[in-house]
Amino acid sequence: MGIGTVAAVAQPTLRIAQLGDIPRLEALIEASVRSLQTGDYTPEQIERALRLVFGVDRRLIADETYFVFEAEGELVACGGWSFRRTLFGADAIHSRNDAELEPGREAAKIRAFFVAPAWARRGLGARLLAHCEAEAAARGFRALEMGATLTGVPLYARYGYAEVERIETPLADGLGLPIVRMGKRIEGR
Repeated sequence: MGIGTVAAVAQPTLRIAQLGDIPRLEALIEASVRSLQTGDYTPEQIERALRLVFGVDRRLIADETYFVFEAEGELVACGGWSFRRTLFGADAIHSRNDAELEPGREAAKIRAFFVAPAWARRGLGARLLAHCEAEAAARGFRALEMGATLTGVPLYARYGYAEVERIETPLADGLGLPIVRMGKRIEGR
């Protein structure tokens, strides 16, 4: 069964991503971006972003703050949170900053959510988001922020995230990728 198919009886389970998942994560991210983000980004933006922005961040995996939903051996969604300063992007992103954030004073980062096209709009993104928010809160964070794709903005807004600013991430040859920085206070904090 491939990334684009859904088994009739499959119920995805959540687990921490492992380094051995990287090839399957890369395939999931590419399938997700190529299918679900076409209404918000041009083909040129998508191609360049897949090389320069979208992809696996091994730091999240090493920190054990990146998660996957798996159904019958297939990765069907991924996403995580971070206690480090990098707002968004894969290993190769130019604006990386792996310095740790100060819980209670700075906002944890929600990072790199992607869903297999056949599993879109089935609640996996919302479940991942709730899991990441709870984990960040348990580590003492009282606020969250992210660099959301235009495609992800409606989901995050539905769960209380507000736009802070629009960012144009340079790709190449004058082409940019619009990203929306969004933030939220964690309830009860």
